[in-house]
Amino acid sequence: MAPDPWLPLLAAARQLAQDIAEKIQERNRCQRSGESSAKVNVAIRASLQSLREKIEQLRELLLRAVSTRQITQLEGDRRQNLVDDLLTRHRQLEASYRNEGPEPDMSRSSLMAGGAKRGVTNPWLLEESEETRGLGFDELRQQQRRIIEEQDAGLDALSSIISRQKQMGQEIGNELDEQN
Repeated sequence: MAPDPWLPLLAAARQLAQDIAEKIQERNRCQRSGESSAKVNVAIRASLQSLREKIEQLRELLLRAVSTRQITQLEGDRRQNLVDDLLTRHRQLEASYRNEGPEPDMSRSSLMAGGAKRGVTNPWLLEESEETRGLGFDELRQQQRRIIEEQDAGLDALSSIISRQKQMGQEIGNELDEQN
């Protein structure tokens, strides 16, 4: 019996996602220091496309394995969740790539840290973060829109996962009713 190519492909896709995240950080460092980031942008774009192709290969292999009963339904569901997680990571990386700025996680953590200061009664006296320092009104609005889009993408991914779990629960319930 031939070895299952799915797990090595999953590991390669995860490693590629990690590499893309590192390249995005490198690009952001280049932009902050005034260096050219064109080569890194091209590499990121190519890597994102490669990651998308790997995810599609994983989906196809999973569909084939489930339909030919090479793996159990439980293993198929587990693998589907792994593919869903990878797809969510891909969306996050694409959003970070389009952001052309700091990683969204950095923005969120700085926003949370700014709100956690104690003893300051006037919120307008809080020190401005590096991410927003020097930005005009329109630029701040664009940054807020990007953050909201990233959150919407995350919520969409969460919604699809929850609806899949709901479907699985209903199928389990139907199976139990049938068995009873």
